[in-house]
Amino acid sequence: MENVTSLLTVNNLTKKFGGVQALTGVSFTVEAGEILGLIGPNGAGKTTCFNLINGLIPPTAGSIMMAGRELLGLPPYHRAARGLARTFQNIQLFGGMTVQENILTGNHLSQKVGILQALLPLPKVRRAQAQAAGRALELLRLVGLEGKGDLPADSLAYGDQRRLEIGRALALGPQLLLLDEPAAGLNPRETEDLMVLLEELRRLGITLLVIEHDMTLVMGLCDRIVVLDHGEVIAAGPPREIRRDPRVIEAYLGKEEE
Repeated sequence: MENVTSLLTVNNLTKKFGGVQALTGVSFTVEAGEILGLIGPNGAGKTTCFNLINGLIPPTAGSIMMAGRELLGLPPYHRAARGLARTFQNIQLFGGMTVQENILTGNHLSQKVGILQALLPLPKVRRAQAQAAGRALELLRLVGLEGKGDLPADSLAYGDQRRLEIGRALALGPQLLLLDEPAAGLNPRETEDLMVLLEELRRLGITLLVIEHDMTLVMGLCDRIVVLDHGEVIAAGPPREIRRDPRVIEAYLGKEEE
């Protein structure tokens, strides 16, 4: 039976690319307010799962429910309007724009000003612009980029670019945030700072689904972990159980320790 607190329910999710079976019957839930880790070896199907959840590709079979409503058939921007946002494994910022402008691009769903109205210096437009700028500054403070809003996004250090991508996703006002390897390329201090930020996001009421290879982050941050291998769920449970599961050790954790 589906848990009434489940924010996201993935049921029997299957994806084929030609003759390649990328996912087979994947099912799991993400409970409101939790941090769920999605781990597994390279090629296990983790990013494919994310791409299906946020609508970049259609599934071969299965269903994806968010807050009790089916997401299948909806384009990514409609899913974003329902409170679903994500970041990508490879940073995808607008390098020619400033840091603050990147944040503002994520603010479009909350704007009530039409294109024609935006061309006119109406009081409504000025208020909306001021509110968006204020919100952008709040998000820059939240992700640790205060004072860097006027810098070109591509001039930021790598770790700051990771934080900016998270800030832009937060500008959508998500209930559920999908993070695809947010600690990739970060040094240990940056990873610690990232963990603090993600705990703060949870405190603010944002539910997190995280793909990550950094086991320090996964084991120290996640409430539960789902493990994929060859496109199938081989284990699910709290970190203390996952780290002792023989199937997970054989498929993934043992290799990581070596």
